Amino acid sequence: MPRTTRTITFSLPPEMAERLDQAMQGQGRSRSEFLREAVVRYIEECEWRQLLQYGEQRAREQGIGPEDVASMVEEYRAEAGASQT
Repeated sequence: MPRTTRTITFSLPPEMAERLDQAMQGQGRSRSEFLREAVVRYIEECEWRQLLQYGEQRAREQGIGPEDVASMVEEYRAEAGASQT
């Protein structure tokens, strides 16, 4: 059966490696589990930032400012609520 994971090797400064070991031991997790979750969270954060930047750009293009958002959300909820009844 083929491997379902790929081994990647990287280096850390000693202080960071020590902090990593303390954090993973405190959670009772292996280094691999801990780092996999950290990488997933970082990737998701990057994707979220890209989405926010896209939304901000589109809002600027349409002349929508932060002060407009609350009323637009209320409007949408009212319309969505009306269509569900």
